[in-house]
Amino acid sequence: MNSLWNDAEAAAFKDDIKGLRAYTSRLLGSNPDLVLHGGGNTSVKLKEKDFFGNEEDILFCKGSGWDLATIEVAGFAPLRISALLKLAELETLSDTDMVNQQRVAMLDPKAPNASVEAILHAVIPHRFVDHTHADSIIALTNTEDGEDKIKEVFGDRILIVPYIMPGFVLARKVYEMTRGIDWADYDGMVLMNHGLFTFDDDAKTSYENTITLVSKAEAYLDSKGASKLGQPSGPVEADLLGLADLRKSVSDARGVPVLAKWDSSPYVVAYSEIDNIADIGTRGPVTPDHSILTKRIPAVLNGPTAEVIEQFGKDYEAYFEANQTPGMTQLDPAPRWVIWPGKGTVSLGANYSEAVKISDIAEHTTKVVQNSEALGGWKALSAKNVFDVEYWELEQAKLKNQKAALPLQGKIALVTGGASGIGKACAEQLHAAGAAVVATDLNPEILNLFQKPTFIGKICDVTDRAALLDAIETTVSTFGGLDIVVSNAGIFPQGQYIDQMDDKPWDMSIALNLTQHKDLMKYCIPFLKKGIDPTIIFIGTKNIPAPGPGASAYSVAKAGLNQLMRVAALELGSHNVRVNIVHPDSVFDTAIWAGGVLEARAEKYGLTVKEYMSRNVMKTPVKSVEVANVVTSLAGTTFLKTTGAQLTVDGGNERII
Repeated sequence: MNSLWNDAEAAAFKDDIKGLRAYTSRLLGSNPDLVLHGGGNTSVKLKEKDFFGNEEDILFCKGSGWDLATIEVAGFAPLRISALLKLAELETLSDTDMVNQQRVAMLDPKAPNASVEAILHAVIPHRFVDHTHADSIIALTNTEDGEDKIKEVFGDRILIVPYIMPGFVLARKVYEMTRGIDWADYDGMVLMNHGLFTFDDDAKTSYENTITLVSKAEAYLDSKGASKLGQPSGPVEADLLGLADLRKSVSDARGVPVLAKWDSSPYVVAYSEIDNIADIGTRGPVTPDHSILTKRIPAVLNGPTAEVIEQFGKDYEAYFEANQTPGMTQLDPAPRWVIWPGKGTVSLGANYSEAVKISDIAEHTTKVVQNSEALGGWKALSAKNVFDVEYWELEQAKLKNQKAALPLQGKIALVTGGASGIGKACAEQLHAAGAAVVATDLNPEILNLFQKPTFIGKICDVTDRAALLDAIETTVSTFGGLDIVVSNAGIFPQGQYIDQMDDKPWDMSIALNLTQHKDLMKYCIPFLKKGIDPTIIFIGTKNIPAPGPGASAYSVAKAGLNQLMRVAALELGSHNVRVNIVHPDSVFDTAIWAGGVLEARAEKYGLTVKEYMSRNVMKTPVKSVEVANVVTSLAGTTFLKTTGAQLTVDGGNERII
């Protein structure tokens, strides 16, 4: 492992010890082999004046909820060291009381809660303290003779702390172990099944102690051939329907829609192919901290999906019953990640961020387990030890304070014609409501419009069936399934009376305003049948119930679309797939009215543009976002029992009314 220390970068913090602490913390956090998503913690001891001007010895410690990869000075909490050391002297202290007392010890009441390891940081006398969960260190400790391996690699320059619950009990254990020792005799401290602490009075030395010790562990793994990861037996065949089925089963078990992140990296697939994967893959997490996000073990998809997820739930309930204490409430029994033999792993989160975090943990778990197994046998902590962290009172308190989910959180949507007008507004409103969205358009600008992890733009010619199928498969492979389809793409061909019409506008309108909608629906239906509250929403037109002269190519195709919707609602109702259509009108902020179309239509009716735009009952134009709001509502639970419906968003049309 290479040091990322840069003298020029560090020089910028010559007179800013807090900035230097944040800088070296980011060096650690930037390497996922050291820490993952909120893991690890760092601190520095300094002197600072309180409100009354009195100088105090302060522990400037990483705050809860901050990530070392991106932490800034604002992410640290300043605590009085004297108060922390008094807490360390107590024989017992609940973690809730510990957190409260740490807040009492803070100089800045606006700072985040300090890390639960703050007391431990205070006990270590060195100025800088770095704590990581390095993969290579954990691989050594998670074996039958882990302590012997640590001694073999590091000699007597490392303090070894047997596994103990994080928080106060860990701080108290280290406090008792280290009273009277000379800390200068040690380069670091290994917490079995947990991680590594390094320390020094110099920021660079403390950081590079971590790099040196981790490098020694990596070299040991290399020398034993334990760092070589497997290769898959052959190419991985995609099973997108299987992925959607898995996501559906887990969503049902969890009680909320989830997004699925499929990892088919070669070494992850090789891990899933290990003969005894059902054994080694379900012994426990590589460090109990991970269980807060991943639960104790993954499911192994070695049978029918619904049966596997159901059995996982029963086993989880038994695990809870065996380890609970009075007053505890069981968490949902759904797995957070799944080993898919021959396919890799699938991580499932209530939102994309959670799915990514779980996926990263799962990926590193596959490495550590293989490393430990190659060292003579992978050994996890007991179920009780893991349960105590998963149901830690501090984590339970966090769960109770979680923000309410957005209405479409965890849902997956596909929107066609998304580069402008109604389609763009629908994509934006669905995403704002929490859905992961793939928006397609023939216009290459779609790639620049949507570039977020849960908001993807994709070029697609909807009349190209292969391109349509690719867009659907991209949606499913990226997020795990499909719940909402907004079939919007279309054109308004040049107006012609029937006796003057040539074939081109007619054929183009049938292709774009009818046939491609049928093709899209056909390819989406298998995935929608495995969706969460699945729905198809077509964007129609007021020309269906109230056509006008000169627009037969457009009106006939859209009328066919309306009939297609009605038939689809009848066919898909038994699968709980809702099919509805929205009829907009007087929506003039769309591309369909560009290029003189608006002026030509106004002239056709003998009206000014302003008069034409205000010719509905409410005398007001309809905005694209107002149509999108109706579409978003249709996609949600308010219209959960509505199918085959036609909704107008037109300001009121006298001919329809």
